Amino acid sequence: MKKDLSHDGTNVPACNDEKQQEATGRKMQMDRRKFVKMTAVSALAFSIVPRHVLGGTRFTAPSDKLTLAYVGCGTQGFRELLPMLAVTGVQVVAVCDPNKDAVGYRDWSKTGLRDEIRAAIGKADWNPGGDNTIPGGRDNGKDIVNTFYANKRGGDNFKGCNAYADYRELLEKEKDVDAVKIMTPDHLHGLFAIAALKRNKHVLMHKPLSNRLLEGKAVIDAARQSKAVTHLVPWDSNGSMDQVMAWINSGKIGKLKEVHNWTNRPVWPQFPTLPTETVPVPDGLNWNLWLGPEADRPYSPEYTNMFFRGWYDFGGGSMADMGHYSLWSVFNALQLTSPTIIEPNLSHFINMNGVVPHYVRNDFSFPMASSVRFKYPANGDRPAVDLCWYDGGIRPSLPEELMANNEELPAEGMMFVGEKGKILAGFNIENPRLFSRHKKPEAATTQPIESYAHDNMVSALTLFADSCKSGQQYPGSFLEAEGLTEAVNLYAASLRSGHLLKYDAASRQITNLPDANKYLARQYRAGWEPGVI
Repeated sequence: MKKDLSHDGTNVPACNDEKQQEATGRKMQMDRRKFVKMTAVSALAFSIVPRHVLGGTRFTAPSDKLTLAYVGCGTQGFRELLPMLAVTGVQVVAVCDPNKDAVGYRDWSKTGLRDEIRAAIGKADWNPGGDNTIPGGRDNGKDIVNTFYANKRGGDNFKGCNAYADYRELLEKEKDVDAVKIMTPDHLHGLFAIAALKRNKHVLMHKPLSNRLLEGKAVIDAARQSKAVTHLVPWDSNGSMDQVMAWINSGKIGKLKEVHNWTNRPVWPQFPTLPTETVPVPDGLNWNLWLGPEADRPYSPEYTNMFFRGWYDFGGGSMADMGHYSLWSVFNALQLTSPTIIEPNLSHFINMNGVVPHYVRNDFSFPMASSVRFKYPANGDRPAVDLCWYDGGIRPSLPEELMANNEELPAEGMMFVGEKGKILAGFNIENPRLFSRHKKPEAATTQPIESYAHDNMVSALTLFADSCKSGQQYPGSFLEAEGLTEAVNLYAASLRSGHLLKYDAASRQITNLPDANKYLARQYRAGWEPGVI
């Protein structure tokens, strides 16, 4: 699993004028490590009585706490719930998940998450129940919250956590909640975020903003119109472009031509055909609520826990999963906005029709492997540049500079190609190396990125809570992710169509293949439209 890293990025202060806010976000740069550390120790200016006046330096008054509803009680949801509970400025008052019990979950190990929960909540004999294997479900979520607060924060006078199957019911009954954290499968992200923002709830959400381009744009529009603080979690794991940009701006590799980024994802099954086996819906799972806005279909465990990312309806594929971690800093530094051309290359699946092989036409699941080239026009002093994404084990051609040293490209990485040289780096732009023509490789001279692993997630979450209380937006807002949101959804549309796409950002339309525009939108089931929930 990828660890969180601190990094450099854009600071967007509170601003009522949306154009000014976006302009400021592009221009202002701030050291994120210093920002997180500073605000974790000293809260942003509040318009309420300081907590030390009410009860000592280690006391957080109830009025000083951000009340939060935690939406999504799967395995990754629990991993990120535990540090949330340790933030004294946050009170989790409700959890939500369509699955009631810990049945049918999958994880990276059989007991790792259970043991992590035991240690965090201070209960060595805690078990998830259900099929008693992997934790998950809203009953586990409620129990984890209540046990943690009883054992670790007994003085908080906590009244108990409510549990909901239906997000719509949660919003109706928990009207006074300040914020939501959304940790659901991808197809619910955008819809749930819009519903919260309409009610001026602060939103902390995992990637992506949406697995449909137009819905992702609607999330950003809702964030612009709301006074709420928004934050997309992958911002906390992006690397620094400082060294790379120093080399590019000083002409070390000549004019930048291409950026290559590759991942070893998928690390989940991706199916070339639709599920056909009839499987009963597990007791405690509301399948209708899990589907949400997507079309009704028979239940299959192959759609759900850990598998959803491989389906166009429910996931965003490898780029939506991992590109947010690696490319957000790249988009900011190079000022990438909207691509004009998206060129896909993808694997295919052959089946036998009797004795004759034939291609399976697949517009329901992501391919086993793919590469997608995005063409970005020039922007100011930055020339036109191609961004190339690779997944499923595909990597760029081995550079001559590595071939000469008997080196190979790693399973995941980043490469910047210019007219006179290349910069190779790790997936999160870590440990960059400069290969300039006729010169020895040059190592980075900037300070390495500090570790920002699980222990320090409390600092990042404290920053979110403090920002919500002050009403001041901080780096990593939904508005800053617009270019990346466009890219990951056009990646999916190009793979689904199987054709080169020409995209007009002004109209938000594919111009050369009109039929492919259906992949930019979602067909909502009745009762699940953004204007309804």
